[in-house]
Amino acid sequence: MRLIGLAVVLAVSLTVAPLAGVAQQRQVPRLGVLGIDSMSPRPVAFLDELRVLGYLEGRTITIEYRWAEGRPDRLPALAAELVALPVDILVTSGGAPVVRAAKQATTSIPIVAMIMNEPVEAGLVSSLARPGGNVTGHAFEASAISTKQLELLSETVPKLSRVAVLWYEGGNQEAGTVRAAQDAARTLRLQLQAHEVRGLADLVGAVAAAKAWGAHALLQIPSPFFFNHRATLVALLTAHRIPAMCESRPLVVEGCLMTYAPSFEAMARRTAYYVDRILKGAKPADLPVEHPTKFEFVINLKTAKALGLTIPQTLLLRADQVIE
Repeated sequence: MRLIGLAVVLAVSLTVAPLAGVAQQRQVPRLGVLGIDSMSPRPVAFLDELRVLGYLEGRTITIEYRWAEGRPDRLPALAAELVALPVDILVTSGGAPVVRAAKQATTSIPIVAMIMNEPVEAGLVSSLARPGGNVTGHAFEASAISTKQLELLSETVPKLSRVAVLWYEGGNQEAGTVRAAQDAARTLRLQLQAHEVRGLADLVGAVAAAKAWGAHALLQIPSPFFFNHRATLVALLTAHRIPAMCESRPLVVEGCLMTYAPSFEAMARRTAYYVDRILKGAKPADLPVEHPTKFEFVINLKTAKALGLTIPQTLLLRADQVIE
């Protein structure tokens, strides 16, 4: 009888143990990362900060990645894939189009955006203080940034009066930023001409048209398209000898004159904090949307010299990085 009892105990133990293991595995949170471009540095910073908070990919947290590789039309299907798995939280990288695709795919799974441009106006959240739905994260005001960018160009380019704006027709975010730049230009009494791009052929024509118009400088509106084709963009700017304010440091490293923009790396790291709060029970509706607190001002001195520009010492001292 004792042998039979022991056999029953062992059988039950062998049955329960695998089930307990499965249950334990299911307790590991699963994140979905939806992005426009896998080459962006932002997810790397996000993962670094997750590790600081104690989340180890493949051990204490599972992450599923879906990248549109520069094709916004793929975002809805990719978002639907992540929702169907399902995931516990959706993290978006790439601006309003990515957030919108995630929000259309689910109204219940929390969505944390690394960056959004004026999300209240875009209808992504009810307010910054109390988002009210399943979306939270980071946002910036395009109007304030555009004014600062044009002011820096005015300090750099002598007798600046004509500025071309280069933008990719990818959604409300880019169009709204163009309008903000137009308002800023009027305030600063600058003439502004917008050049819309929908592909590489348009990019070549747009930069040539800016030069033919007599642009003294160019303002590039942030877009995954330009980030993906940054080498081509910089080559065109160099060929036409146009000083440009570009969207981020990688473009300045390639040869664009300068950038002034929120630190996307800092926002990506802060995104990990949102994920941690939500996994510990917070609701995205109650987590305020944050504005960036860190900005990057980077100047390529080599490009300035090639353009025949002398960067004022006051600007060089204010720059976070000067590339020589």
